[in-house]
Amino acid sequence: MPDSQPWQPDDHAADAAGATDRPDSAAPAGLVLCGARLTDGRVVDVRLGGGRIEAVGTAGSLTAPGPQLDLRGYLLLPSPVEPHAHSDTALTADGAGPGIPGPASDRPEDIRRRATEAALLQLGHGATALRSHVRIGDVQGLAPLEAVLQASRSLRGLADLTPVAVPRLLTGVAGAGNLAMLRDAVKMGAGAVGGCPDLDPDPAGYAEAVLEVAAEQGCPVDLHTDSDDPARLGRLAAMAGGLRPGVALGPCAGLSRLPLQAAARAADQLAAAGVTVICLPQGGCCGVEGRGTTPVRLLRSAGVRVAAGSGALQDFANPVGRGDPLEAAYLLASQHGLPAAEAYEAVSSVARTAMGLPAVRVEAGFPAELLAVRGEQLPGVLSLPCSRIVVHRGRVVARTSAVRDFCGSETVVALGLPHQGRPDSGSCGGP
Repeated sequence: MPDSQPWQPDDHAADAAGATDRPDSAAPAGLVLCGARLTDGRVVDVRLGGGRIEAVGTAGSLTAPGPQLDLRGYLLLPSPVEPHAHSDTALTADGAGPGIPGPASDRPEDIRRRATEAALLQLGHGATALRSHVRIGDVQGLAPLEAVLQASRSLRGLADLTPVAVPRLLTGVAGAGNLAMLRDAVKMGAGAVGGCPDLDPDPAGYAEAVLEVAAEQGCPVDLHTDSDDPARLGRLAAMAGGLRPGVALGPCAGLSRLPLQAAARAADQLAAAGVTVICLPQGGCCGVEGRGTTPVRLLRSAGVRVAAGSGALQDFANPVGRGDPLEAAYLLASQHGLPAAEAYEAVSSVARTAMGLPAVRVEAGFPAELLAVRGEQLPGVLSLPCSRIVVHRGRVVARTSAVRDFCGSETVVALGLPHQGRPDSGSCGGP
């Protein structure tokens, strides 16, 4: 991340971000977010404490002995989350690195570094929780999973990174060892089990094996599938029905290539099974999808919960992936016709439900997982997301600043047109 750097607290608002997140560390007391605008148009103060929202009141009504953060000019939202990342392969589009030939390194220390860097990049966009699909089995065994778990521990207090164990094969003689390894992965700390049934010689057997392990271990399922076979998808939905703590599938772009009646019947089966579909508006991943995009409106009309993730982040499947939840929401609005509020819910409340996370609203008593974005209304924020301030567990954990100015333009000043600049930036937006 050449344009990123560790942030050293330099004001009172940042004091809250300096506290550690160890169990023996006291949570920051009484951080007040001042003058933030909510999506309903209200301008409010929000007091945080103990990792939760303590109070929400009209602007200027809340005080606290601790730090304050001026959010005038910002829209305050529940933070987005990332339900479908690939931390172990992220940031490998350039192979081993700029000017270095050959494939990207699979050494655990390099995977850990990539996973950490990718998570911080997405945290800067606003995602305070991430679910990452991590390959296990074959020559590498459980080493990639352990590397991502180490990255997760090093990110504690900044973001929550949860790996999904993803074996290559699970059926037949070739898959027997991977099936045992999948169980070991859960014991090591994988938060969910998954994989890509489409790549196994017996896709139905693969899905059945994953669901069996999930039922044994009491963990969620997150499967990567194109869903272009309605009969296979119907069997999977039947097996998944009622499984707790839940089943997610994605990106299911193959449904868009089926006849409308067959796709609608498959959507009804997914809805009846309570399965969540995680679409990837920014592009597919793993290189197994055919053409097409997830039929979001068809699935939603059938009652299927549809969340949105980023998928590949600058790897062989998508060398230009951004990992930005707001871009995923923007694409849902611009390409699939969702209202801005519903598009944002796909990367926030619906995605949180898919990941088993508690709900977040800007109301007293809810977790202090928040994103402040420069802007006044949600459609504008999705169209041109600029400066962002990220709050995780009641602490400011990331800031992304964008400066937009127009050199020597009297028109901007005369008409009061929006721009973002430093107070001391002068006529050309910077020193």
